[in-house]
Amino acid sequence: MSRSRTAVLAALALVAGASGTALAVVPGDPGIAAIPCSVDYKVQNDWGSGFTAAVTVTNNSAAKSSWSVKWAYAGSQKVTNAWNAKVTQSGTAVTANNETYNGTLATGGSVSFGFQGTYSGSNAIPTAFTLDGVTCNVDGGTGTPTDPGTPTDPGTPSTKVDNPYAGAKVYVNPEWSAKAAAETGGSRISNQPTGVWLDRIAAINGVNGGMGLRAHLDAALAQKGSGEEVVQLVVYDLPGRDCSALASNGELGPTEIDKYKTQFIDPIAAILADSKYAGLRIVTTVEIDSLPNLVTNTGGRPTATPACDTMKANGNYVKGVGYALNKLGAIPNVYNYIDAGHHGWLGWDDNFASSAQIMYQAATAEGATVDDVHGFITNTANYGALKENNFTINDSVAGKSVRESKWVDWNRYVDEQSYAQAFRNQLVTTGFRSNIGMLIDTSRNGWGGAARPTGPGATTTVDTYVDGGRYDRRIHLGNWCNQAGAGLGERPKAAPAAGIDAYVWMKPPGESDGASSAIANDEGKGFDRMCDPTYTGNPRNNNNMSGALSNAPLSGHWFSAQFQQLMQNAYPPL
Repeated sequence: MSRSRTAVLAALALVAGASGTALAVVPGDPGIAAIPCSVDYKVQNDWGSGFTAAVTVTNNSAAKSSWSVKWAYAGSQKVTNAWNAKVTQSGTAVTANNETYNGTLATGGSVSFGFQGTYSGSNAIPTAFTLDGVTCNVDGGTGTPTDPGTPTDPGTPSTKVDNPYAGAKVYVNPEWSAKAAAETGGSRISNQPTGVWLDRIAAINGVNGGMGLRAHLDAALAQKGSGEEVVQLVVYDLPGRDCSALASNGELGPTEIDKYKTQFIDPIAAILADSKYAGLRIVTTVEIDSLPNLVTNTGGRPTATPACDTMKANGNYVKGVGYALNKLGAIPNVYNYIDAGHHGWLGWDDNFASSAQIMYQAATAEGATVDDVHGFITNTANYGALKENNFTINDSVAGKSVRESKWVDWNRYVDEQSYAQAFRNQLVTTGFRSNIGMLIDTSRNGWGGAARPTGPGATTTVDTYVDGGRYDRRIHLGNWCNQAGAGLGERPKAAPAAGIDAYVWMKPPGESDGASSAIANDEGKGFDRMCDPTYTGNPRNNNNMSGALSNAPLSGHWFSAQFQQLMQNAYPPL
């Protein structure tokens, strides 16, 4: 359901005249007055007790560096949350102020924002709006009612490009941005683009009054302007999800592959295929922490779990990823990137090539082909250092190779960039297209602050050399939950190195990896001892302490103490 408030010029002229607003003259026709601003207010969905609305403001006067739109309700409407604007309400009066990233409003330019609200009785549409105190019309001054069924023109669909991040802005999630900006010092990074996580079926339409997928895509169109815009989605709800980590278990049981297809992937694909969004470049990170588990945590290995053995036996990880790639890859403006673990997981000889093979198996399952895969992403929601500059895999100290150190432990890679570039080559060798690109999640791998080494460690032993010089300050590479001492990493950037499409912040900084103690919830999330700072470990981290922060909330929930630490230890520094 969609309704729009419109007004005729005659009525507008009365309003403008009553308010004393000066009307500019339309060039070329001295007899017609131009309207200083116009507002289009559309009710998009209305379910009887609540609604969502989209507002587009066009500025026909002098360019602005900030803006404020005001209106009043005649009924009981209450705004509960908003995106692309800071919306406040006092009684019936509503004020929408710009966010930090969309304050510029050129002459003739437009800006859009949206919100969700509640009401009882009738949901009458407001009759008057102001922009910075100047009365606006509602229909652009044409006198012609706006067609409520006509979406905002998204622009001409673009052909698929080699690197979707090249020459494009990347979507700033207004919900994350608002949380970041509310933190002391958070405004320094609140305009950074982060991933939108679709981690359960309910997230498609929005959870607890939050933005759903369409709301995010609409907000992205509003941010897009006349240029290119990337939207980053994390598609993350496989049956039996994350078989080796209880903190990120999901809502679907191991056998619920049909539900995954019909209630999760199919609705997402239907929304992404809407022609309204054809002008966006939609990047999907497909099912993190899934396929690598089938290699490293199955088959009698010390790290194996019964749950991972089950998922390997029933094939539903492979089927689910293949189905997602097939359905999403059929949409011309969608770019699929498969999760490829990280160097501290798949960098060892017995994991490296076999992981690429199982990814190829998934990419050719359920109707998918390698042409449905645009690339791969490493380090998603993890902490592996981007580049270790104080030692290399080829160094030797006191007659021993760096590979023999406790930290490296015979791995062939010491950082994410070298791993991502090498794994890309392995994937091409396995059968993927030669033009695939890699993404590296740098949201929490900066490892700056006072503990950041300024040079190599002492050459007393190979361990003093590596431990004294490594940026990554984790106790063990297998530690993954809310790591103490971590910092924000490189800011999102397109084409930073050979074979790398972009550094991205796919994991929104400040969102917890998992609760540090058991918390009852309806999100399907269990308690993983790796998130408990008192835990002494398991074979996956060689029985070391977990290194996790205390007092953490459920995975995905806001963790203020972690966010503050990430800013404090950022590298490059803020």
